[in-house]
Amino acid sequence: MSALRGRTLAVWALVALVGALGWAMLALARGEEVSAAWMVAAALGSYAIAYRFYSRFIAGKVLRLDKTRATPAERLDNGIDYHPTDRRVLLGHHFAAIAGAGPLVGPVLAAQMGYLPGTIWIIVGVIFAGAVQDMVTLFFSMRRDGKSLGQMARDEIGPVGGAAALIAVFAIMIILLAVLALVVVNALAGSPWGTFSIAMTIPIALLMGFYLRVLRPGRVTEVSLIGVALLLLAIVAGGWVNESSWASAFTLSPGTLVIWLVAYGFVASVLPVWMLLAPRDYLSTFMKIGTIALLALGVVIALPAMKMDAVTDFASNGKGPVFAGSLFPFVFITIACGALSGFHSLVSSGTTPKMIQKETQVRMIGYGSMLMESFVAIMAITAACIIDPGLYFAMNSPAGVVGTTVQSASQAVTGLGFSITPAQLAAAAKAVEEQSLLSRTGGAPTLAVGMSEIFSKVVGGNGLKAFWYHFAIMFEALFILTTVDAGTRVGRFMLQDMLGNVIKPFRNVSWRPGVWAASAIVVGAWGYFLWVGVHEPLGGINQLFPLFGIANQLLAAVALAVCTTLLIKSGRLKWAWVTGVPLAWDATVTLTASFQKVFSGDPRLGFFAQRTRYADAIDAGTVLPPAKSMADMHTVVTNSTVDGVLSAFFAVLVILVLADAARVCVASVRRPAATTLKEAPHLPSRIVAPSGLIPTREEKAEQLAAVGEESR
Repeated sequence: MSALRGRTLAVWALVALVGALGWAMLALARGEEVSAAWMVAAALGSYAIAYRFYSRFIAGKVLRLDKTRATPAERLDNGIDYHPTDRRVLLGHHFAAIAGAGPLVGPVLAAQMGYLPGTIWIIVGVIFAGAVQDMVTLFFSMRRDGKSLGQMARDEIGPVGGAAALIAVFAIMIILLAVLALVVVNALAGSPWGTFSIAMTIPIALLMGFYLRVLRPGRVTEVSLIGVALLLLAIVAGGWVNESSWASAFTLSPGTLVIWLVAYGFVASVLPVWMLLAPRDYLSTFMKIGTIALLALGVVIALPAMKMDAVTDFASNGKGPVFAGSLFPFVFITIACGALSGFHSLVSSGTTPKMIQKETQVRMIGYGSMLMESFVAIMAITAACIIDPGLYFAMNSPAGVVGTTVQSASQAVTGLGFSITPAQLAAAAKAVEEQSLLSRTGGAPTLAVGMSEIFSKVVGGNGLKAFWYHFAIMFEALFILTTVDAGTRVGRFMLQDMLGNVIKPFRNVSWRPGVWAASAIVVGAWGYFLWVGVHEPLGGINQLFPLFGIANQLLAAVALAVCTTLLIKSGRLKWAWVTGVPLAWDATVTLTASFQKVFSGDPRLGFFAQRTRYADAIDAGTVLPPAKSMADMHTVVTNSTVDGVLSAFFAVLVILVLADAARVCVASVRRPAATTLKEAPHLPSRIVAPSGLIPTREEKAEQLAAVGEESR
């Protein structure tokens, strides 16, 4: 036993040493290029230590997970929304549902401030904030029959803070879903390869769902092998379709894609969760994790150098061309998913708590999935920082900054303090078979270029850069689409909880009229903003896009406030710092950003300052970019006004939630005997299942004993 303990200590000491060495190389190296492999070392070493020790502390000491207690999936199993799901499938579903555009796009945009600030926030933020939020929210929702975040706020905080939370959470949810769907549309429009491959994941998922439910229940390994094989075939076949006469059938316009997305979102929301949603998310996880793992392996093999500086001048002067604002608070707003994301709390209080088999699986699914997503963000910022900084800024700066020709872009980039020749810009576009890479804003194309750079150094060389680039674009679309379908179902739960406060049948989230009505309202809401957005460059969701980062982090503040309140109300006051500290940080960062976006006099930063600038230009008869006509100018004025008002409105709602939560916490500390909780009763669990991916010796013994009892 002592020898085993000694080996264990040695292993963890080595893991800590690797992580520390990675951090040292990233933070201390100056005046020389740093290998991207140190990013991988710092991240994986930190994640391993955090999962082994910090998440275990939260599970055992703070939450006190109880494997003998039945979960909602077991108690309320109805085969529609409540369904005990194998931990491996649920891990895949949860990860796919939370890992959307954020961990891919946000870190790429934040790279304008250098690789170090973003890397620190991604890793430290996920360990102490993001993964904690996801895990604790999942636990408390599970203890309340899978109630949504807004409903938990109403039940546990009170009518004022609860009403503010319900309104804020649902409104922000619609904006987030429409933004994510817009990214999918932009990625798939005119891409028969991507459209075909992603469309094929739907029948594959249906097959997997029926295989596990009807044909071979419990045979997760079998269905995984079948699913992966079919997925790989779909990806390869997408390339065949791209070169065949079928290409036109799968070359869809943005408007057509919107219709298909809305229809798919509705169907995925109303079908039983085991039939389509869970298996499709599980299937897509193989591609997501597989691609990111291969990307990390490619970094270790190719050892590309970090071309971007550790910290750029834009971090202090706030005049970056990609987005305006200084490092604090805007790096923490730009990098949402991957470090801390309010959207995750909606999934953790939506589909997942209704599907989890055992309380003890909360640690792996809640904390573990978020660490996985954080590593995606690390690989995204790595991919952005290994390409030439001149190319990075040419791609991510708007056309108003770099112009429309390689000559103007080269001059603009030189003016920013970097250099790249027109010939180099043209060669970069030609290498990935694109007409131009200028002003390909949004982060996704930059990530694709970085991924193609890494993969081509390992397999195929420059001749396969175009293949890897288009593969990366398809990968990003698949990554994001799984968030749209799961998010729609979560939005349906949220709306049903809200309506259930006044219309009692809606309290049953599987009540069929409520399922259909709520699903139609949710997809209709985000579908409307999406439809207008793809037809009007300055309208629809494009109008609300600037609110994405701040709204997401305000949502995280609501989730952490609810979690902190429930820790205190449930007698865990001494552990309230676990969510209270990240709450204080997130609220400070996000409310500061909201204040600046509303009141800043800089038109590049403040919404109302931008409104004034464009209104003055209208009076002078001048058209300013991105507007192309006087009508566009009036649209920009309207958009700036709406964004400013909504920013202030969301901030006020969150302040109301925080104030009411503080009142409830103080009252609970002063009069603990008078505190009431809306927790479901304790009922014994009959399910025997491991808490982690690999069963322990004791868990294997329990499973064998359970099988023996069933056979008698």
